[in-house]
Amino acid sequence: MSGYSVFARYYDELTANIDYKGRAAYFGELIKRFNKTDNNILLDLACGTGSISEEMARQGFDVIGVDLSDEMLGIAIEKKFDSGLQIQYLRQDMRTIDMFGTIGVTLCALDSINHLASPEDVRQVFERVALFAEPQGLFIFDVNTLYKHREVLANNTFTYETDRVYCVWENSLDPKTDEVRMDLVFFEQEENGLWSRSSDSFSEKAYSEELIERLLDESGLDLVAKYGEDSFEPPKPDSQRIVYVARSRKTE
Repeated sequence: MSGYSVFARYYDELTANIDYKGRAAYFGELIKRFNKTDNNILLDLACGTGSISEEMARQGFDVIGVDLSDEMLGIAIEKKFDSGLQIQYLRQDMRTIDMFGTIGVTLCALDSINHLASPEDVRQVFERVALFAEPQGLFIFDVNTLYKHREVLANNTFTYETDRVYCVWENSLDPKTDEVRMDLVFFEQEENGLWSRSSDSFSEKAYSEELIERLLDESGLDLVAKYGEDSFEPPKPDSQRIVYVARSRKTE
């Protein structure tokens, strides 16, 4: 399973193009459409630096953010102190989450499922979500598609530049497994005018829709909807992201 260390320092700058408020509003609409419980607890799984956690808390949910990266959680906690929002952050592996009670909505955004290295890892996450879900509780998550891994990420190299850092992002696709290794090199100018260099790497793996849906079913989660990108339309062959909405099969 991928983790971040150096990348955490630059994550928010390099993902500044993501409309977190808009994505949270979209997730909020999904919850309105499909929610069947009165449980207001929302688990933000693989919460990273807490940007989605913050927005969901502003919508009125009691948010618990879980991540495995100390560096990411440190930034999330700083944001919480600045905003004053009542978010609880826990350092846990999403394959072995251990909650204090049941969860009304579990959210896993920004292709975090793709960071899981094997179908068995995905199964473990789905089973833990199902275990702690409120009866009829929701599980909403997104994944990067096979199309994105093969045609967009592939073996391409990208560069990013902000006021503080210059990043070279190099991908390497394994066509047999649809896993993309991502090697990042960061250059940051120090106060003395010299440049420092650091690096990080991680991998993402794409999973077929058939596999994800089978693992949901076997974990006690019923698929109720899936959409292409952040829309309310079915996925297309060239959709880069699919959003899944599943519901716990448990009843009262």
